[in-house]
Amino acid sequence: MAGWIPRKRVIVFGVLVAAAALAGGLVSADRATKQAASARLTATRLTIFQETAPEAPAALQARLEQLVASYREDVGVAVTDVTDGWTAGVDQDRPYPQQSVSKLWVAIALMRAADEGRVAIDGWLTMTDADRSVFFQPVVAEYRSGSYAAPVSELLRRALVESDNAANDRLMRELGGPEGVGAALEDMGLKDVKVGAYERDLQALTAGLSWQHAYGFGRNFQHAREALPMPVREAAADAYVAEPQDGASPAAITAALAALSRGELLSAESTARVTGLMTAARTGPRRLKGGLPAGWSIAHKTGTGQDFQGASLGINDVGLLTAPDGRTYAVAVMMRRTRHSVPARLAFMQAVSRAVVEQWLRDTGSGSVVAD
Repeated sequence: MAGWIPRKRVIVFGVLVAAAALAGGLVSADRATKQAASARLTATRLTIFQETAPEAPAALQARLEQLVASYREDVGVAVTDVTDGWTAGVDQDRPYPQQSVSKLWVAIALMRAADEGRVAIDGWLTMTDADRSVFFQPVVAEYRSGSYAAPVSELLRRALVESDNAANDRLMRELGGPEGVGAALEDMGLKDVKVGAYERDLQALTAGLSWQHAYGFGRNFQHAREALPMPVREAAADAYVAEPQDGASPAAITAALAALSRGELLSAESTARVTGLMTAARTGPRRLKGGLPAGWSIAHKTGTGQDFQGASLGINDVGLLTAPDGRTYAVAVMMRRTRHSVPARLAFMQAVSRAVVEQWLRDTGSGSVVAD
């Protein structure tokens, strides 16, 4: 079964030049010019929309501040009204570790490439043992004789719905690696969100290791991590949370999600594909989703980092919350290093969701405020 010819790098900024062809071949000069113009228009729309947005509702802002103060840890929260453009939040402009939230940006970069004819979403890719990642990677159970072939759309589903690390890394490689994804995001005007590294490299770095192929098998990664001197692990964890390689601010994430929802990043078909997969996500059913009443829906992506010394690094949920009348809010809740119990973390995220519902009730007069 034929695969794509991998691209070694993606160069965008005015003129798009590829070092090698993806399934559809090199992009023509005419198409590259149109792509560059489209990217500039997207970036301009995002800037104008953010600069002209009204102030956030005072009641919602006060409630978010109250929730974060009560949590007593380093937490970033942002809520953006997709239609009106206002953003309420706390510590919303500082980068936080994203963990698997970054899979969302790989998906958007992939579908942008599909919209531009550089990727065939129904084309096939082959995965081998060289594509193994770390932690959750159920796709490797599909390997027969050391390899697995699947449509791009199937690997995308695994990455967004199941949060499969190996599937996500494989898609990223087809886009030119972290650098290629980053260039695509910047080309779309999303300058403050990033993936930073392949999942396997990021997790190794966070633990104080350098990725080795053997770590993709069994519990080899965990055993290597446990064998490290504690000062090495502590230094690596501290460095990661201080300056996360996959960092993004809550407000940058909600701005990107709002632009996605408004159809400013992708075609209508690709937007529907990405948000549909986010709606089908199996992870985090008791995070933001757990605070929504009947009639509301959520399309989201979670992130869950490693546990170390009684804390979890990078516990997140970001998504699009849609009210019964269709009004949509982009929401991001990000925890840098949390020592609270899992029930306390879930309760906090659910309280943020309820705060959004309360604001919608105030705006529409649709009913009484939701009780904690």
